[in-house]
Amino acid sequence: QVQLVESGGGLVQPGGSLRLSCAASGSISRINSMGWYRQPPGKQRELVAVIGSGGGTSYAGAVKGRFTISRDNAKNTVYLQMNSLKPEDTAVYYCNIRDASGQYWGQGTQVTVSS
Repeated sequence: QVQLVESGGGLVQPGGSLRLSCAASGSISRINSMGWYRQPPGKQRELVAVIGSGGGTSYAGAVKGRFTISRDNAKNTVYLQMNSLKPEDTAVYYCNIRDASGQYWGQGTQVTVSS
């Protein structure tokens, strides 16, 4: 069984920063991609950023230049540094990890950007 534990969400003012973390544990084999998705209120879940096993990254257009995804393979952990946050970044953020057996989701962490 694989468990993903997320942390780092919260309330922040526009222009502020937050750093999300997601640590994987359990019966996980070689991790391929690690990523972050978000689900704004009343909307569908959408991809935010993904990082491959070789370190290559891809971002949604709305966050490019403001968010940075990184990973620590030794700790099976993925991070999302979010800068210059905007009210439209308000959402529940989910981490996603894919290995040879399938994909796994975190429980979600709320990020609220408001003055």
